[in-house]
Amino acid sequence: MNTRLATFTLCLLISLTAHAERADRDKPMLVEANRVSIDDAKKIQILEGDVLITKGTMILKADRVVIREDQYGFQKGTAFSGKGGLARFRQKRDGKEEYVEGEGERIEYNTNNEVLELFHRAWVKSGEDQVRGDYIWYDAVSEKYLVTAGETRDPKAPPGRVRVVIQPKGKDSDVKPAPRGERLELKGSGNLVLPNAQ
Repeated sequence: MNTRLATFTLCLLISLTAHAERADRDKPMLVEANRVSIDDAKKIQILEGDVLITKGTMILKADRVVIREDQYGFQKGTAFSGKGGLARFRQKRDGKEEYVEGEGERIEYNTNNEVLELFHRAWVKSGEDQVRGDYIWYDAVSEKYLVTAGETRDPKAPPGRVRVVIQPKGKDSDVKPAPRGERLELKGSGNLVLPNAQ
């Protein structure tokens, strides 16, 4: 039973993000919960009660995790928070001393399209960059985010907002700033008029 559980959850946990530590793929997985229920006929696994899943540097904590397998062998895992808490994941980025981590009332991951979704009170932090919103969609293949604020319950309250913090790139970044003191050449359309351009 434990071997079957580890096999089903393996694809769910291998790559929560595209920058996940590659060495994690070769690490053993440890699943801990107060209760584990497996229905092989329906291809559903339910882990309940202080669920902790670790695989190398990857850690997933939740009150409840449900894993469903489709007819093609792809898994969709859903991690739920308990009584006012948040489900949480954390994993080291490949080749860097940084972690990607996030929380939400619910976290879903689909191994078919490698999309991670976080719902309600959601945030994801990568290094020092951070996004917050009511809903976060992250495509691990294309490394794209979609963040929405959600609706406020109080009609008198201001609308919800998305919050993004992006740190400046450091010396070791691949993106190099323009050299100081050099003239910046702009190429505009025919309708664009630049001051002092003659």
